[in-house]
Amino acid sequence: MKRLLSIELQKLFKNRASKFLILSYFILLSFIALIASIKFEFGTFRLHIAEQGIFNFPYIWHFNTYIAGYFKLFLAIVIVSMMANEYTYGTLKQNLIDGMSKKEFILSKFLTVIVFALASSIFIFLMSLILGYSFSSYTEFGIVFSDLEYMLGFFFKLVGFFSFCLFLGILVKRSAFALGFLLIWNIGEGIVSGLLRWKIFPDTDTYAKINQFFPLESMSNLIKEPFTRLSAIKNIETTITGEEAIRDYSIHFGEIAIVCVWTAIFIYLSYYILRKRDL
Repeated sequence: MKRLLSIELQKLFKNRASKFLILSYFILLSFIALIASIKFEFGTFRLHIAEQGIFNFPYIWHFNTYIAGYFKLFLAIVIVSMMANEYTYGTLKQNLIDGMSKKEFILSKFLTVIVFALASSIFIFLMSLILGYSFSSYTEFGIVFSDLEYMLGFFFKLVGFFSFCLFLGILVKRSAFALGFLLIWNIGEGIVSGLLRWKIFPDTDTYAKINQFFPLESMSNLIKEPFTRLSAIKNIETTITGEEAIRDYSIHFGEIAIVCVWTAIFIYLSYYILRKRDL
């Protein structure tokens, strides 16, 4: 496996566009730290974002992984382009001629997906520790590491999403069309979800049980929005509605299992298409 991964990383880092996108991705992730410097002043009203508790332990694990999830498209472009380049430059054929099996080829791509997801998770973990110890009011060991489940959810979310992008790259063979297909799929899920919610299953519980099995929705569900956990938002909601809303922000095993199943499906379909396709 080390040999397969080495081959893939060499392909990526010899490509200027891939190196630029990977570097841009991690630079943008580091920009989360700049949120701490944001201040608003309107007359007597002053707001310092860092003082609102977003970098407090253990909330920071939830907040940072949620925000970081929006930047995953940069690596998605790398993964889709990685497959498109295999067809464009004929490296896929060359690898097979050199003795690599199609199963090993897909495995090498999946290992790259794992490395990207792991590197992203480690980066967010270290940055969260630095920001947390710099701004958090709570630094006791038990509190600091009490919500690390969000790091696990972030990792599986990226693995699932990148596996989907890998599948699209193999299916479509052109990076622009694959990314367009990704956008169409996302819109399609939204339309189907809306129909289920308002026309077919108006009952919220039934709708939620079905909606959680959609691929992109299942990945999104792993890390739910964190903003309503902030005391300022809670106070506003309580003032408006007269009661405090009860939400479940936890990451459940069943949600991870659904993403893992979709990941396995995407990797298998990628292999199936490659095995059946005339190269």
